[in-house]
Amino acid sequence: MKKGKYLFTSESVTEGHPDKMCDQISDAILDAALSEDPNSRVAIETLTKTGFVVVAGELTTNTYIDVQKVVRDTIREIGYDDPLFGFDCDGCGVLSAISEQSPDISQGVTEGKGLHKEQGAGDQGMMFGYASNETPEYMPLPIVLAHKLTKKLATVRKSGKLKYLRPDGKSQVTIEYHNGTPKRAEAIVIATQHSPNVSHKTIEKDMIKHVIKPVCGKWIDKNTKFHVNATGAFIVGGPVGDAGVTGRKIIVDTYGGHGSHGGGAFSGKDPSKVDRSASYAARYIAKNIVAAGLAAKCEVQLAYAIGVANPVSVLIHTFDTNRIPEEEISKLVVKHFPLKPSDIISHLRLKRPIFKKTASYGHFGRNDPDFTWEKLDKVDALKKDASQFDKPSVNGSNAPLDGY
Repeated sequence: MKKGKYLFTSESVTEGHPDKMCDQISDAILDAALSEDPNSRVAIETLTKTGFVVVAGELTTNTYIDVQKVVRDTIREIGYDDPLFGFDCDGCGVLSAISEQSPDISQGVTEGKGLHKEQGAGDQGMMFGYASNETPEYMPLPIVLAHKLTKKLATVRKSGKLKYLRPDGKSQVTIEYHNGTPKRAEAIVIATQHSPNVSHKTIEKDMIKHVIKPVCGKWIDKNTKFHVNATGAFIVGGPVGDAGVTGRKIIVDTYGGHGSHGGGAFSGKDPSKVDRSASYAARYIAKNIVAAGLAAKCEVQLAYAIGVANPVSVLIHTFDTNRIPEEEISKLVVKHFPLKPSDIISHLRLKRPIFKKTASYGHFGRNDPDFTWEKLDKVDALKKDASQFDKPSVNGSNAPLDGY
């Protein structure tokens, strides 16, 4: 746990951000496949720029997917439905370059087909999960507030309350910490796309009133800085202003920069890809460890070899906030949690069309029953097994931090 006073910043983007639009399209295609064929193998990437969307990758499924319709419906739902925006769901071109999954990969993730009998990981790699007790979501406060800001911005736009708003937007929150405990908001940044016929002064006033204060009010003080559309204008946005690509917002998707990241993106990948399923499992593990009071902060690393079921390594790091030895926590993880890809997929019920909604406003810290990796069903078992090591807390790890 970092000592002293320091600032930490996290950002989020709205569903209309071009990268996030690509994530949603990729996951919408995944959902379309899983809804009819739960065993579909999907690895879809999306690219967008002015006037077009390219969908590419690998797809093996027993169902038909109307890619054109899925793409256009997703773009329409986000809010790009007017040619005046410079990009719209009906006027853009949709190009598809999709082939079947490589048979060499397929045999490694199909039980009984590869070098090993069990279903193996879809690729090599290391995946991380993180949890902290600083918020009710067991997430770092900066990313929680950043996501709430972009979600509020989208809600205000879709409600029609501020008719000048357009789909693209971003937020950023800087929190002042004292010895690892969040104390106040140092700076809050909002960038929102808008129509040409509105003044910067109006946008700034509306964003503070309708977005920033309703979300961050309890963390704001007289010294908090607000930056709204700090260039002075944000008229050109979406794919016209910036190309979008699947998987470019991996820190937004996870913990806002707290903890480590293995580098693999989530969207467009079916759960046989451990980039996704093992990252969800690692979050599930970390959250239950913190909720059980075994540590105030926890990072979990799981690493895999392609075609091999068991992870090649399991690492628990608690930043010196652990109540019992980390090696004992590791043993509890191996005992109580699914770690093989097939077990993770089964336990978390990942062969369902639930992924499109994960593709905006974060994959973690969400109160949604479909986000099974957020459940706390292992807390009692962890507490029971850890009771033999019970002792006074280390660094206050079994006491909630200030702020909530």
